[in-house]
Amino acid sequence: MYKKIALISLLLSAAVLTSCGDKEKTSSNEAKTTTAAVETTTEAETTTTVAETEAETTTEQVTAPQQEVGYEGMVAVAADKLKDGEYDINVDSSSSMFKITECKLTVADGKMTAKMTMSGSGYEYLFMGTGEDAAKASESDYINAEESGDVVAFTVPVEALDKEIDCAAFSKRKEQWYDRKLVFRADSLPDEAFSESRYNTVESLGIKDGEYNVDVKLEGGSGKASVVSPAKLTVKDGKAAAEIIWSSNKYDYMIVGDEKILPVSTEEFSIFEIPVTGFDYKMPVKADTTAMSTPHEIEYTLFFDSSTITE
Repeated sequence: MYKKIALISLLLSAAVLTSCGDKEKTSSNEAKTTTAAVETTTEAETTTTVAETEAETTTEQVTAPQQEVGYEGMVAVAADKLKDGEYDINVDSSSSMFKITECKLTVADGKMTAKMTMSGSGYEYLFMGTGEDAAKASESDYINAEESGDVVAFTVPVEALDKEIDCAAFSKRKEQWYDRKLVFRADSLPDEAFSESRYNTVESLGIKDGEYNVDVKLEGGSGKASVVSPAKLTVKDGKAAAEIIWSSNKYDYMIVGDEKILPVSTEEFSIFEIPVTGFDYKMPVKADTTAMSTPHEIEYTLFFDSSTITE
């Protein structure tokens, strides 16, 4: 009897030991699995961190997408085509990161310079050329920023209007050169800035008072808007006015020169009666659209072709 009890005790002990061994193995396996999971997670986090760092580094090296400047068929305008003086002028920039809020053009002694006021103070130097040329040039050739409150300005030589000009800008924060292209817009100058009139007028064309039709071409904005052509042209007391019918009714005013003009109708289309300052050139105008979340003033040009005028 005693032997049987001893045998049973022995068997139970073996069973308990086996069970403990299995639990230890299971715990060990679970621990290994957990460790592997942690290692995998850590590796993944490390990879993600590296990827994010690389992405940030890459982002720092990439500038804003380049934008088109100027307009199709533009012809360079040299200083000898202008009268000496100072004029406000619009400047197209190929980068939204290089925003010019104001520009004053000075014409004197057959040369032109422009003082460009920037939207911020992020650039330390400019160089009239490419970034590659700037890196090779002497620092004495750099154009230093002129501080003005929270923004800076640069006074640069202007080779010609209505011509793409290379300009490199040196970023203070990133300490590197960025290539830009600029176009100083001749069509934003007043007619009195030119030595000779740049367009035909009612007087030069000999148009008598009356009502006519004339082909008109719109350019600018996103390219989605359009106007009806031919347009109704009215000449009275030697002055011309055109009826401009837009492709939508979302325009609430136009600006021609310094004059703000309200629509005569916005039922189906926005319709305006605007003065025609001249024919056979791209007449600058602005139109305010309410189609966006907030009203937005957009720059356009209208080209009235005098060869198409008919009664």
